[in-house]
Amino acid sequence: MRCSKTSKINFDNLTAEETGKLFPIRIVPYNPAWITLFEQEKVLIIKALGDELALNIEHIGSTSIAGLAAKPVIDILVETPKLSDEIKQDITKRLETVGYGNMHNSETETKMTFGKGYDLTVVSAQTYHVHIREKRNMPQDETYFRDYLRQNSDIRDEYAKLKYELAEKHQFNREKYMQAKTEFVKKCLKFK
Repeated sequence: MRCSKTSKINFDNLTAEETGKLFPIRIVPYNPAWITLFEQEKVLIIKALGDELALNIEHIGSTSIAGLAAKPVIDILVETPKLSDEIKQDITKRLETVGYGNMHNSETETKMTFGKGYDLTVVSAQTYHVHIREKRNMPQDETYFRDYLRQNSDIRDEYAKLKYELAEKHQFNREKYMQAKTEFVKKCLKFK
């Protein structure tokens, strides 16, 4: 399996439609190897960023929930102390050494997103998203939703069914797919 840095595919210059055609939404049954892939990637990220930049690393998203069908993308949440322009440049350089490219189009003052494994020649390449957040802006909803689905198999299965339906309906439009899932997620977050 060959993995390319995301920087080879400049997502900043692609429209949502172009991205959808290059990388259609594909939902697959749960794969227990996702946990191991996360653990292996976590080690690489810690080596690249060090303890001073990676205060905490968590496996989030559907691949972190046993039994849940998912897009085969390992989502990783990294807590960092601060994201000044200088630190952002440092993080970018460090993550590039382990194959990540900065997905600038989703960057804000308090968050960054990196991708790894996007390859036009190998459809089945394992992909990863690293979500960098400042400690003071760590999202609680992502970890709460993950934990809620881990504890409620009926809700998890309902979510899986919805994801399959939405992937079929919005296969080439990630934005619409994500928006369509939002109501379900919000409903679950009401129990917080």
